[in-house]
Formats: sequence, structure tokens, C-alpha cells
Amino acid sequence: MTKFNALDLGLVVRGHGRHYIVEDSDGRRFVCHPRGKKSDCVVGDQVRWAPAGDGEGVIEAVEPRRNLLFRQDEWKTKSFAANLDQLMVLVAVEPVFSESQLTRSLIAAEQAGIATTIALNKTDLPGANAARERLAPYRAMGMHLMELALKADPQASRAQLLPWLSGKRTLVLGPSGTGKSTLINLLVPDAKAQVGDISVALNSGRHTTTTTQWYWVDPAARETALIDSPGFQEFGLHQIGPQELPLLMPDLRAHADHCKFYNCTHQHEPGCGVREAVEQGLISPTRYRIYGEILAQLTAPKRW
Repeated sequence: MTKFNALDLGLVVRGHGRHYIVEDSDGRRFVCHPRGKKSDCVVGDQVRWAPAGDGEGVIEAVEPRRNLLFRQDEWKTKSFAANLDQLMVLVAVEPVFSESQLTRSLIAAEQAGIATTIALNKTDLPGANAARERLAPYRAMGMHLMELALKADPQASRAQLLPWLSGKRTLVLGPSGTGKSTLINLLVPDAKAQVGDISVALNSGRHTTTTTQWYWVDPAARETALIDSPGFQEFGLHQIGPQELPLLMPDLRAHADHCKFYNCTHQHEPGCGVREAVEQGLISPTRYRIYGEILAQLTAPKRW
């Protein structure tokens, strides 16, 4: 790395294809392109780059990451962001959230070593108690849960969120309709302007809703960041080995060492501590079913 010591150190705040927006230490942003054909930068990366004139630059190297949140199916890997302090999985009373997608997000974050909070939005709506019941197993296994009413009570939501976000880099995951845009606009007053400026630079305005986007909550100090991610329909976990899977689910992990066999799959073996815990009501049947679905995907023969 010594050959890059003379280069500027920048932060990747957005990318599209082989075009990236890199922010320098003074907060100025430049359109940059990686040298060579390989493009492996993600939002949140620290990169070494050199100016190339006309407000553009060349990325020469990516600094080592402390973490990376990503999903992987049979054919491709999709990265969300790197060097995160925490993750917020935003779900809502309406539309009804997918517990499978929630679980998959938590498993990926657990593997990456990223602290996670589940935030339930729209708690002012009539179905709030039903949503709370669905999230009870997550609270029971030690997950941090937060309740919000971003539209109904924006000031209270803001007062609750700002101390939790302060000084950290937080990625927000969540399906469409949960209130991610409301959250971003509540905490980042010039969010739309930031997106617009970057879209003009990248000449890719039509892609503004499908690209991970970095926002400074405190643009002057640049210490507190929110990273908005695009929605997704599937969340593959093919980066995880079948034996590793139950160890990344805290409720299963608590009982996995009670099994008779060291290589228990927790599906059919006698003397299984996990299945016994399900029968005793210590593990949610829904969580156990989701575990079985993910395990089946990870152990299925490859389709090529």
C-alpha cells in the first residue's frame, strides 16, 4: 500500500456501474472511475484516488474494510455497504412485513458482525399490536427493538432517533412502503437536493431509487451518516455454510449445543435440542420454519 500513500483518501458515497461519487476530506465530491476493468467498490469504502481533471478522478485502491453487508444468490453477489457501525431494519405495521426477509437480513448482519436494531414504523395504526406480537420472538432473543410513528409524530421520532444515530454510520434496510423515504427526509432536510446533485453528476437520474445512497445527517461536522439502500424482493444467503446457519440465529444457537449429534441439522435427528426447544415454546415455530427453508436452499444441488 505504500505506493498509494501520496494519493488522496476519499469516501465512496454512491456508485452506479463503473461510476462512483467519492467525497474528499473537505466534503467535495468527484465522479471517479476505478483503474482497470474490475470494479469492486461499494458505498462506505475508503479509497485512494487521484484527480483526473474536470471534476473527475481515478480510484487506485480500496482500503481494507472492517465489515461488508451483502447478499448472495446462486449466480451473483449484491453488496449494500461497507464499514458500518450499525444496521436498522425498518418494518411497518402496514404493509405487513415478511418475517423471512427480516430473518435473512439479521443473519447476514450477524455474520458480518454488525449491530442491528429492528424499527417498527406506523405504530399509530390499528394493527400495531399484531405487529408487536410477530416481533416478540426477536425481543425475547435479545434484539434491540424501536417503535416509530414517522408521519404521525415526526418530532417524537426525530428525538428518539438522533441520539441513537449520533456519531455512527447506519444503513437502513427495508421493503417499499415502510417509510424509508420519510425517515431520510425527516433527518436529512436536503436529502432530495443531495440525490439530485449526484444524479446530475452521474447522469443517471432514472436510477435514483435503485442505488445505495450516503447522507450526512450533520453535513457540517460529517460525523453522523445514514445510508439508504434500494428495496429487494429476494435476500439470498449462499455465502453461508449449512453448519454455520443455526449459529447465526441467536434463538437456535442457544439450544444447538444440546443436541445428541455434533453435526445435527435440527431437522430429523433424535435428541435434537433445537427441535425440543421448539416443542417447549422456546423457539418460535415461524423462525424454525424459516430456518428450514433457508437450510433447504443452502443444501440444494446447484442448478448448473
